[in-house]
Amino acid sequence: MTDYVFAPPTQPCVKVDGETRLFPVRRIFCVGRNYADHAREMGADPTRELPFFFCKPADALVADGSTIPYPPQTQDLQHEIELVVAIAKGGSNIAREDALSHVFGYGVGIDLTRRDLQQEAKDKKRPWDWGKGFDNSAPISALRKASEIGHPAAGRIHLSVNGAVKQDGDLSQLIWPVADVIAFISQSMRLEAGDLIYTGTPAGVAAVQSGDVLKGEVAGVASLTVNIAK
Repeated sequence: MTDYVFAPPTQPCVKVDGETRLFPVRRIFCVGRNYADHAREMGADPTRELPFFFCKPADALVADGSTIPYPPQTQDLQHEIELVVAIAKGGSNIAREDALSHVFGYGVGIDLTRRDLQQEAKDKKRPWDWGKGFDNSAPISALRKASEIGHPAAGRIHLSVNGAVKQDGDLSQLIWPVADVIAFISQSMRLEAGDLIYTGTPAGVAAVQSGDVLKGEVAGVASLTVNIAK
């Protein structure tokens, strides 16, 4: 039996729809500016350049239906609705044509962003970690198994705040589809079972306030509700 200086942290996990078993999470990868309309609203060129990535800590995950505090050190907390991919089989240099065989299932996530801190980091050419990887910054729905729903390549992805639709796009608008994203990540570092990939967000990102209710959905996958505490 291993003896630790203190008790190890609880393993971050995500619920699996229709199962009592949980999906243990290792890493969270996020794709930046993977919808052309969102790239434009962020002042970037939507030309199909190579994808780029950032990460969130696994313990930033927040379950569907949770109420979370408005985070500190920001005046501009923004929502980004995303399709999430859950990896079941690891590998390096995964071929695009084999990539989907590594997928366990899919969920709906919100990449919460302290936009003012992210923008400050961009302006100073610093990492985005403080703007992206803070506590409670990765809400996620229960996962749906690919064996049950297939591999969604099209379908509405949308998010509302207090009932008003703010983001409304389609998975077919992804600049880099899921198979490409998996292949690209695996060229740089080995993917492992338990990894999650937030695949990018359509246009319409906007600020949220204390007391707001965020509801997101990807058609045929899942829905997600998060409350920002008053």
